[in-house]
Amino acid sequence: MKTTVTGYPRIGKNRELKFAVEKYWKGKITGQDLKLTAAQLVQQNISIQKQAGLDSVPCNDFSYYDGMLDLCFMLNAIPQRYAKLGLSELDTYFSMARGYQGQKGDVKALAMKKWFTTNYHYIVPELDDETDLSLNDGKLLASVRAAAAAGVPARPVTIGPYTFLKLAHRKGTKTAAAYEAAIIRAFCRLLADCEAAGVEWVQIDEPSLVTDMTAADTTLFSELYRQILSKKGAVKVLLQTYFGDIRDCYTDCIALDFDGLGLDFVEGKKNAGLLEKNGFPENKTLFAGVVNGRNIWKSDYGSVLDLLVMLKNRAKNIVVTSSCSLQYVPYTVASETELSAGIKKHFAFAREKLVELREIAELADTENFRDEKKYRENAGLTALRHGTENPGLAQKIKNIGPRDYTRKMARSDRQKLQRKLLSLRMLPTTTIGSFPQTPEVKQTRKLFRTGKLTAAQYDTAVFSFIRTCIREQEETGLDVLVHGEYERNDMVEYFGEHLNGFVFTGNGWVQSYGTRCVKPPIIFGDISRPAPITVKYSTYAQQLTDKPVKGMLTGPVTILNWSFPREDLPLQETAYQIALAMRDEVLDLEKAGIKIIQIDEAALREKLPLRKSEWHSHYLDWAIKAFRLCTGSVKPETQIHTHMCYSEFGDIMEDIDAMDADVITFEASRSDLAILEDLKKIDFETEIGPGIYDIHSPRIPPVAEMTTALEKMVAICGTGKLWVNPDCGLKTRGTAEVDGSLRNMVKAAERVRDQIKKQAGYYEN
Repeated sequence: MKTTVTGYPRIGKNRELKFAVEKYWKGKITGQDLKLTAAQLVQQNISIQKQAGLDSVPCNDFSYYDGMLDLCFMLNAIPQRYAKLGLSELDTYFSMARGYQGQKGDVKALAMKKWFTTNYHYIVPELDDETDLSLNDGKLLASVRAAAAAGVPARPVTIGPYTFLKLAHRKGTKTAAAYEAAIIRAFCRLLADCEAAGVEWVQIDEPSLVTDMTAADTTLFSELYRQILSKKGAVKVLLQTYFGDIRDCYTDCIALDFDGLGLDFVEGKKNAGLLEKNGFPENKTLFAGVVNGRNIWKSDYGSVLDLLVMLKNRAKNIVVTSSCSLQYVPYTVASETELSAGIKKHFAFAREKLVELREIAELADTENFRDEKKYRENAGLTALRHGTENPGLAQKIKNIGPRDYTRKMARSDRQKLQRKLLSLRMLPTTTIGSFPQTPEVKQTRKLFRTGKLTAAQYDTAVFSFIRTCIREQEETGLDVLVHGEYERNDMVEYFGEHLNGFVFTGNGWVQSYGTRCVKPPIIFGDISRPAPITVKYSTYAQQLTDKPVKGMLTGPVTILNWSFPREDLPLQETAYQIALAMRDEVLDLEKAGIKIIQIDEAALREKLPLRKSEWHSHYLDWAIKAFRLCTGSVKPETQIHTHMCYSEFGDIMEDIDAMDADVITFEASRSDLAILEDLKKIDFETEIGPGIYDIHSPRIPPVAEMTTALEKMVAICGTGKLWVNPDCGLKTRGTAEVDGSLRNMVKAAERVRDQIKKQAGYYEN
């Protein structure tokens, strides 16, 4: 069997791409310098995959920011407000990703959403009546030349037309059908250009095929590709899917003139059954995604090889590959010098998965593979339980009942009580939690981590940062304050470090969006909380002010979804373990006098099944209970907040309301406050704070802009339950950007309050 991968990490072994792009944004290097760094990273990736013995290497999977944004440029889907700025192509590209504010104009960034069930964020394409789709495949063809120069068979990769049209946001009068002819012409020309460049295979990613498809969807998919494939010439086309199964269109896929079909057999549990029931054409190649591209545990060769034995009876030609791109796992285990050998032996990051693919392919071609040394070594390793068990915790979870996740007073009554006790005025202003992680803050944390500061010295420094943060928030005029989260490196990693059951990498970075990289913790055993985590910082901050200061926690579902989970325990049980630990923290904060506690569930939607029929039975039923398990025992007087961002929430609003939080803040600014109508439709009971401005952009939004947004919020949602806040935490922004934006936000709230008082004769008590 031959081997390949669907895609490879692009940030570099030591996050070289992140640092180069950020230097370019700051004017410290030129565009040519950035392109040189990018070219070096591409060559390194090609070399690594070639040395690993892959039979085919993907190219054009590299991106400066995002693959969907790259496709927008390839199809000339560039809204006029960005084109009219008159910037270079590279700066126009970045202006679409993060906005632009300067001498040539002031524009917001395009919307950003989560990529299916991952923590990766993509830029949402925008199509309007002026959009004229056409092909600009210079970047893709350059990647082909780079691979050819390295002496490897290049397989250019691009997101496909069906997924593009399904995920694009349309503005104006045109329907999706109005863009079909142009996108078909563009992809026909792309295949012709690839043929002229000597390309053998082109990989077209269509992950939207694993979602629920209507008859109209399957017709659109078939019409697009019937015409595109009729012009493919000698080029072979691989239709690549991932993150699930293609039950709604499998027969359409095998009937069309694709040369290869890529299926995910890790998350697409029904894909094997589709092959057994419907067969697989002899003239097509099956790209079998059998190595998990989204988790870091070594593959179980036994189960993978059993699957391949079955597939060999159904498909004549098989290529062994990853279930999806390897961009969702860290670069290499070899970079982890501080983890013990006993722990590291369980892991396979991107580079190690290349070895696994080669070994699996070789074993699959061996008649008695169970007798081979590699197989026996793997079987012995995967038979071991990952971490320590806590029998008492398992029994505690079995005893969980409705009393544990049901608060003692109806929410509407709680909210009235809380507003009175907290003396909250109309349209209270607050932030999501974190404040800028300045160089001084990062250096302090580094000195503590390397043992150059004692715990007492570290806390003294953190308390100093907190004092400054509280003073600045009071001067700005915010109503509900935060302590700034200066003690935290990351909202998930920080809590994992203070809980039993986690292990941590030193260089296990993965891309979340653009230059934002995270180091997901690894859940290695049963989880519990040995001691309070945040209480001393929250209580210190509250002592500095008469205004309420929120206690800031990360919720159990987000901690689970933003970690690499165990594979020997159901996700539900792990979520309940984390929830019990965080409940202890919530109750300790309440006991210490903290009156508002925010439990962020930014990642609630991430593991929501892509098939609607599985939403509740496979996920939401236990995910909502896990959150409520954290809060079910708190007093009615304690106000519980939560926060969510950068996902499609409209279709699960009733479930979000069922979390029984008192207040929820949403990301809303980049999607033009579209979430407001969804809230109105179901008579949302939770108090709400739709994000009034985008914190992922360096822009400082003017007062007038935020006033207009807030007026829209008031018109749709009223004032009784409305909060005013940014759309996410502020840790990635600069101090000047934060200060200017928050001051403008407070002024906007004041303007709207004054307008309401004048119009309605409203007077606060």
